[in-house]
Order: sequence, then structure tokens, then C-alpha cells
Amino acid sequence: MPFGAHVVDEARVRFRLWAPAASEVAVCLQVDTGERVLAMTPEGDGWFALLTTEAGPGSRYWYLIDNDLRIPDPASRFQPEDVEGPSQVVNPLSWEWLDSSWRGRAWEEVVLYELHIGTFTPAGNFAGVCERLDYLVGLGISAIEIMPVADFPGDRNWGYDGVLPFAPDSSYGDPDEFKALIQAAHERGLMVFLDVVYNHFGPLGNYLHQYAPQFFSSRHHTPWGAAINFDDEHSDTVRRFFIHNALYWIEEFNLDGLRLDAVHAIVDDSYPDILEELAAAVNNGPGQERHVHLVLENDNNIARYMQRDNDESARQYVAQWNDDIHHALHILLTGETDGYYSDYEQLPGWYLGRCLAHGFGYQGEMSGFRGARRGEPSTELPAASFVSFLQNHDQVGNRALGERINALTGDRQVQVAAAILLLAPAPPLLFMGQEFGATQPFQYFCSFTGDMAEAVTRGRREEFSHFAQFSDPTARDRIPDPNAVDTFRNSKLDWADLLEPDHAQWLAFYQELLRLRQTEIIPRATGVGAGEFLLLGANAVWVQWQLAEGSVLTLIANIGDSPVSVSDDTGARARVLYAQPPALAAELAAHRLPPWSLRWTLQEAGK
Repeated sequence: MPFGAHVVDEARVRFRLWAPAASEVAVCLQVDTGERVLAMTPEGDGWFALLTTEAGPGSRYWYLIDNDLRIPDPASRFQPEDVEGPSQVVNPLSWEWLDSSWRGRAWEEVVLYELHIGTFTPAGNFAGVCERLDYLVGLGISAIEIMPVADFPGDRNWGYDGVLPFAPDSSYGDPDEFKALIQAAHERGLMVFLDVVYNHFGPLGNYLHQYAPQFFSSRHHTPWGAAINFDDEHSDTVRRFFIHNALYWIEEFNLDGLRLDAVHAIVDDSYPDILEELAAAVNNGPGQERHVHLVLENDNNIARYMQRDNDESARQYVAQWNDDIHHALHILLTGETDGYYSDYEQLPGWYLGRCLAHGFGYQGEMSGFRGARRGEPSTELPAASFVSFLQNHDQVGNRALGERINALTGDRQVQVAAAILLLAPAPPLLFMGQEFGATQPFQYFCSFTGDMAEAVTRGRREEFSHFAQFSDPTARDRIPDPNAVDTFRNSKLDWADLLEPDHAQWLAFYQELLRLRQTEIIPRATGVGAGEFLLLGANAVWVQWQLAEGSVLTLIANIGDSPVSVSDDTGARARVLYAQPPALAAELAAHRLPPWSLRWTLQEAGK
């Protein structure tokens, strides 16, 4: 890696920093007697370097810019004293991997489980997650997806305020403890994905503006200020920084994939763009040796990033989070139509059917909420290109009070929605605790101090001022303070809930659905293309897919409060995989689909 501190051998460490606005740079090493200041040599094009025998693994250091500004290494592999403290030299080869035979798993096998390290367990660290891996295997999960761990200011944060993208946050553990978690997951057949943020840096602890302003572009702007420079002068070094970050997590930590956060906020007019170049580096590098999966979050619904080759392998990105299917289901379950939900308000059942059968809900149509056309046609993409979910960190945590779906609607409604997503060909994602009906909210939390803390608290409450529920300032005061320790503590899962019958029943419900997915859907999921759908009523759908080996999977569902008349029980001769309620067959024989009901059937080839 051309950035940061590199252990060359037992006696030498090489330091490299790109600081194009600096005249001189030094490495400040912490030593027993205080500090050693070692001048770095200019290499041209803004680079400074030092090869020294005075540092080794475990050494702590800063960079000193122009004898004035002391900064951590922007490519630091570890920050034991948080983002403002010294960086620590890490030798990645000192960790002995025991999973050398691990080659990952095919994407069609994926059942994702999104978790936040700090709130998933009481310990709130990498070791704590290790203790729950057997539970996740028993649930039927094949991959855990970890919210960002890049070093952020303070000791609690969602992770999207990271400023040192190579350093696992010390509140979760050191790099070896993260590697131990990944290794333990692989031993159990679990893949591990990491959420990474390449669209902005957090507001505190990032000094790049002062010594490398070329890292940012004045041509483009994002919700967080000046955009990261991916297409202007000096962008080559910036692009390499993030491409090496992706390779770093995959190669040094043996991760099975990355989820790239909010890439619609990445502005890049060049060709190939940064997303294409990054995907090529990964797929032509570690992706040649084992399964490595790249997933997007992209509000623009750009289908071309997920195109397939003739052998069905992804050319660039294997899938995208499908917000459209969540939004349609959320309206059907709750009736809420504020904000971006308004785009689905008139035809939520139709959007649900379209998402199940054809991928995106918006494929180039005008979005009233955005005031622009959104998306590209996605019908030619396989069903595996779209990650579906009923909950995730955004859709729970970006609510003012962080309520989970179970707090917003009835049990029957949640069961029907979950059964739709978990047995459809598209890969599903669960959000931590969803499977046992967790009652704890997941609220927005951070640990800023001073003026930044006040600004974040005020901004969080003003963000919801246009919602009718929070139009009154007194009502907005009920919105939790993101910086309060209790906001973080209230978001921690309570595993004692599993001892209570209601929560145990929810767990059994999800286990049964995932068992069916494992035995009936996944073996037939390879190469599944778009399906067909019909709207049977305002909130009822019929959807059908051709699966592998000629079998046919059919869903008929009523996601509404009123019964729906159906002309024919077209699935009567197929095998019923799952029905809610279990006696639904008799109702369908009478051409009636009752409220909040569904049936999945499978017809084998030739029958």
C-alpha cells in the first residue's frame, strides 16, 4: 500500500504521506524519553517519505506539517487513543490466518444480517459479536454485514462520521480482534461484509483540508460540503486512496465483501468513474482467488453497475439495496406517506409487485419527491441484484424516535411482509434484533462535544420540523439527543428478551422461514431472472418466477385490510411452501383472498 506506515522487515518501517500543500513534513515518534522528530524526504507530486530503523510494530507516531500542525496518519491502521491521538504502526503479516481454505460463498446463498458493533451485544465490541455467531448460524444467516468501523471521534457513533478509513475504531477493539471475529465467522461458514463510506469524511478529526486541500473539489458539492475530488486535478491520488482502502479491507482482513454507502453522493464525471475503477481493482485482484461481493447503496437506481457476464457473474457490483421495495411495504403496513414515501402513496401494491418481479420500483420515471426522473430499466438484471429488507439502520434509525416496524403495525402485518421478502428469489437482509421482535429502538447517536454537539442536537430536531407530528417545538424536544449516553444505551439489544414467550415465537417464525429459504429457494436461485406480476386489487399481488431447472415459484398475497376476490386458484396443483394463515387453501378455493394473507407455491419442472 503506497499510503501510511509499512513494515518493510524486522528492522525498518517506511512512512509515506501525500501533503501537496506542505513545505516540509516530519514523523514524530513516541519514545521512552519523549519524542523523536525525523524529517521526511520530498519525493515530488506532494509526496513525503521516510525509511527508518527507529520504528517498528507498535510504535506510535504523528506527522508534523511545517513545524506547526500535528496530525494522525490519514492511512493509520490503528488509533489507540482516538482520532486526535497518535497513530500506531501495525504489521498486518503478524496475524496468522487459520482459514486459508476459505473461498467464500456464492452470492445466491446470501441471507444478510446487518449489525452495529457497539449495540449488538452488551460488550459492544468485536469479541462480543464472536459470542453470538453460533446463534446467527442457528437463525439461518449466511452473512453478517457490519456497519462502518472506520475510526470516528468519541466512543459511540453509527460509523458514518469516520475520518480515518483504514483504522478500526479502538472502542470496538484492535485490528487483530477484528480479524479474530472474521476468522471465527468463516469457521462457521458465515461471510462477513463491511459497510464503507467513500462519499465524505466526518466533521471532526479530519485535517486533509489543511495540508491536502486537493483531496476535495470546488466543482462539486454534497450534503456534507465540498465533494471528495474524484475527477479534478490531482484526483488520481485520491482515487488510489479509496481503491487501496477497499483492497485493504478485503485482503488484510479477509472480508467477503463491501457495501458502499450512498454512492449517489459521489460526484465523478470521469470515465471510468471511481465506482467502475474500484470494482475492476477488486474483481481483477482478490476476486480472482475467491468469492468477493461488492454491493451498492445508490438512490439513483443505476442498473448498469450490476450488469452480468454470460456466466451470470457480476461485471462490477453484484447487487444494490432496494429502497423501493421497503418504501412500498412500509406504506402498506403503516399508512405513513411523509417524505420520500409520497412517491409510492398512490400505488404501493403495484410498486411492491414491480420490485418483486422487476427489481427497481423507479426505472426512469419522474419522482415527485425529487422533482426529477429516477432510475434505469432493471428488468434484464437477475433477481439476485436487489437486496430486500423490511428494516435496516437507515429505515429505523432515521426516524425521529428510532422505532422498529413492530412498534408501528400489527404482528400479522409484519409476518406477511417478512414472509414475502424471505422466500422471494432476491437476497434478503435482516436488521439486528428483527428476528426476535426486539422492542429496543435504534436511534441516531454520536459522542461529539462542544459546539459540534450542540449543532448536531439542534440539527437533528430541526430535521423533523416539517413532519406534522413534530411541527411543535415542544414535540421536537422529545426527539432523543444524539450525544446523550442514554440514546446509545437505549439502542442496545436486550438479549434477555429471548427468554420471553413472545420473542421466542418471533425467533421461531424467522427460523422457519429461513429454513424454507435454505432448503427450497436457494438450491433453485442461480440464474433466476425477472418475474411476472399482476395487481389483483389495490393492495394484492400475484408474482411468478421461473427458477432453475424449470421449476416455477408463485406468490399470491393480500397486503391490505380488505378481502380480495380472485378469479382462479392458479396454484392449486402446486406444492404449498408456506401459507399465512395456514388454512388459506380453502379461502382461495372459494375465490377469496382474506386480509393480510399470502401463499407461496412451488411447481416442479414437468409437473
